[in-house]
Amino acid sequence: MRPAGGKGAARRAPNACWLLGRRAHGFYARDAGVALRKNMGLLRSLLCQESTTFKNVWTTHSASPVAYERGRIYLDNYQCCISSIAQEPRILYQKPKCSKSEKIEDALLLECPLGEVLPNPSDYKSSLIVLTAQNWLLRLSADSGEILEKIYLAGCGCKFRYLSWDTPQEVMVIKSAQNKLPAASRQAGIQQSVLFHLAVFQVLPLSFVGMLEINKKIFGNSVTDVDVSNGILIVMYSMGLVRLYNFQAITEQFMEQPFDLGCEFNWNGQVGVVGKYPFGLPCNIKITDTPPLLFEASSLENAFQIGGYPWHYIITPNKKKHKGVFYICSLKDNALAKNGIQDMKCCSLEPDWIYFHPDMSGRIIHVGPNLIKVLKLKEVESNTDQTEISEDFLIVANREENCVNSSVTVTASGRVVKTRYNLLDDDPEQETFKIVDYEDELDLLTTVAVTQIGADGRAHLDLHCNEQGILLKSIPLLESWDVTYSHEVYFDRDTVLHIEQKPNRRFSCYVYQMVCDTAKEDECSRCEKAERVFCKKGGRIFEYI
Repeated sequence: MRPAGGKGAARRAPNACWLLGRRAHGFYARDAGVALRKNMGLLRSLLCQESTTFKNVWTTHSASPVAYERGRIYLDNYQCCISSIAQEPRILYQKPKCSKSEKIEDALLLECPLGEVLPNPSDYKSSLIVLTAQNWLLRLSADSGEILEKIYLAGCGCKFRYLSWDTPQEVMVIKSAQNKLPAASRQAGIQQSVLFHLAVFQVLPLSFVGMLEINKKIFGNSVTDVDVSNGILIVMYSMGLVRLYNFQAITEQFMEQPFDLGCEFNWNGQVGVVGKYPFGLPCNIKITDTPPLLFEASSLENAFQIGGYPWHYIITPNKKKHKGVFYICSLKDNALAKNGIQDMKCCSLEPDWIYFHPDMSGRIIHVGPNLIKVLKLKEVESNTDQTEISEDFLIVANREENCVNSSVTVTASGRVVKTRYNLLDDDPEQETFKIVDYEDELDLLTTVAVTQIGADGRAHLDLHCNEQGILLKSIPLLESWDVTYSHEVYFDRDTVLHIEQKPNRRFSCYVYQMVCDTAKEDECSRCEKAERVFCKKGGRIFEYI
């Protein structure tokens, strides 16, 4: 029997209500989230070990765009799905080539929500929401490609083209291409008042919220684009103006009648089934008057972002001479933050860019050709109503300090003439940042830096501590990097993907995986060329080790 007190006393058994209270706040030690965080911490430690390397395990090429989502690589317009987890390419499914009418225009990965009771067993597995050229919305199994749900959107003249999240993994928005009249109709003087259609769904289970029109009689003639994000209807105009409206308030005020998928309806003289061909979805949100305006701002190229704590927004003054200058202002009163004008004064072909850090810390990331600034918002000590922008940390490209080159010319008389000139900040012969991303599960800030001398370009993926910016790991990409091509790099746990688009719509996908056995890896690298194998699977050629 253990003693009742003293240094060696056993801990008292916790009260059940106390345990439930802690679990409700995320403190339960045996919770799956706690186990995942511990596992991700271990993986991060393994990644950052000096002995850990990344090896190009296989490569494939495609004549169509390559997409990546959560360990799955999609080829041939989502008709072929390959696992990126296996050491060798493993095809999850391969569908027959589809017709142009069945072409997939856009796709979103749908994950199972935690703590929800769902109607079908298939709902608990990942699925892919795809939008076809003929206005069909399909939910496919992410592992088999099987069609789980099929919804017809509209048989009217609008063409739905884009999928996006209003609230990630909860509310989905489907946007049409901008409606344009044929040339003959325009010449006849016929006016087109409806510019866009938006259809909104809640997901898992899929349920129809409503469809609405963006009409220039309500929002104005110069509307160029529209979106819904985080419950806000965002309308953009040709003169750089951005206006924000409360989408929830619009839905409540202008919804004429709610509809459920699969139910019969009689709407404006049409009788059909909601979401079935040929009727599709009714346009049941009719905006008859301009909604109350939440906020508006004018920004060059409609560039407008909201984030931080307290809420701030980032714009570029609406004049071309201000391109590359960013103003950080309070959303509450439009006041410019102290040190709120950010200007790197870059002399480069490609502009610098800025955005709120996706880790929800409220920080701001400003990326230039050779410098990454992570900025933070803080209260001004002498005035708590004002905020100040200060540097949290910097990441600097590895460059020689002297960026002045000289060319030598010998004249006919033998005189040597030296001409000095300054290199551009993003000159390909100097290390230049091309991609900056955030790996949320490992809490790592990732950067891709490139140096190209002649036709040979070299890139490396660097992993930085997200809190302090310290370089923890550098991963060289073995394939040549041409700065004139389009590139995407994904870092997902223990996998790195490099997707490259070459001229004439030729795409390459390079898959790297983490290797911890350095002795074996050194041996493999010495005979890598001899051991590379070409194989054909599903009609596709793969190159792997």
